Amino acid sequence: MSEKELKIVFGEGLQIDVEYKGFVVKTDQPAREGGGGTAPSPFDLFLVSLASCAGFYALAFCRERKIPVEGLGVKMTTEKGEVSKMIDKITITVDLPADFPEKYKFALVKAIDHCTVKNHILRAPRFEIVTRPASS
Repeated sequence: MSEKELKIVFGEGLQIDVEYKGFVVKTDQPAREGGGGTAPSPFDLFLVSLASCAGFYALAFCRERKIPVEGLGVKMTTEKGEVSKMIDKITITVDLPADFPEKYKFALVKAIDHCTVKNHILRAPRFEIVTRPASS
């Protein structure tokens, strides 16, 4: 079992930084929720993660096949449920380059469907929350 650690650093107000693999990812809450709106919220980053993963798989698919990517576009939209107020549907729309080969359309969709972020949602990990005494 491999373990990866993400370190949480509390900032001003509701700002939270996450240190991971030598990067610092900044988050904040929107002003309407008491934050400063200085960075994306954690949920925004979740959505960005899904969209960028889909974009990566589309780009990699085209590059592996030497298909020009000029005109390639990926957009993601979400729809919330009226009762749950949670996202009920995510749609990924791919704008194909002008000369995209017809024979690869289905394969491109299948490639994007392999997005590791999406697949982790579909096979959700166990969550465990533990407490421990503060270190001196």
